[in-house]
Amino acid sequence: MAPLQNGTKSMVVAPMEVSMEAGNVDQMDYLDDDGHTRRTGTIWTASSHIITAVIGSGVLSLAWAIAQLGWVAGPTAMLLFAFVTYYTATLLAECYRTGDPETGKRNYTYMDAVRSNLGGVKLTFCGVIQYANLVGVAIGYTIASSISMQAIGKAGCFHTKGHANPCKSSSNPYMIIFGATQILFSQIPDFDQIWWLSIVAAVMSFTYSGIGLSLGIAQTICKFLRKVPKFSTRWVCLKMLSVGCLIVSVAAAAGSIADIVGALKVYRPFSG
Repeated sequence: MAPLQNGTKSMVVAPMEVSMEAGNVDQMDYLDDDGHTRRTGTIWTASSHIITAVIGSGVLSLAWAIAQLGWVAGPTAMLLFAFVTYYTATLLAECYRTGDPETGKRNYTYMDAVRSNLGGVKLTFCGVIQYANLVGVAIGYTIASSISMQAIGKAGCFHTKGHANPCKSSSNPYMIIFGATQILFSQIPDFDQIWWLSIVAAVMSFTYSGIGLSLGIAQTICKFLRKVPKFSTRWVCLKMLSVGCLIVSVAAAAGSIADIVGALKVYRPFSG
């Protein structure tokens, strides 16, 4: 049910078609052809969603993973998963409307698409798989984030106390912090409707890519520097390139933080 303004009075329009019979022709500027509130997405927000879905923090370990596979299997695996991503995205696009591709019923969620095209036992099966995947991803991210924060703490300990110190610590406090943060964010009303969220996520995706690329270049430069005489022309050029990569990484991180801070200035998270 979507509340809409009709003059000075507020009215609620149920999802249905826009027609004379439905009595909502005067709301055509606010409704899609199926009676839902008109979508306001643009090519930019759609692109942000796609970038966010495809590029995540996993790119930070992509270089290492490809190195383990080698020059043949690595790029082959990347191309294979690129094809899988393209194919599944095409399937989702084809399932957006049921029936006529121009005027058919819209499927706003994955389960709507499954219900319209499969239904029955297959709907239940896909629902179980989807929610099991969500639970698995949530558990995986909780474990991975706690291990990452533990590693950062351990690195700081080594820096201050030396590598001779075992610097033992538990990941449980980090799991609790991460879980509490997730619960806090889940209380934000209409979190999925926050307009700047996609932009921030896209910026973070580019940040991940920039950091991964810069660190990869820096690692390669370090290997060359070991064979190059110090303070030679080549050594100086490689050092400058390494510093440039560092600046790019820092600038990407700073830009992401600045974008988040700027967005929060115009949005009140718990305002409803």
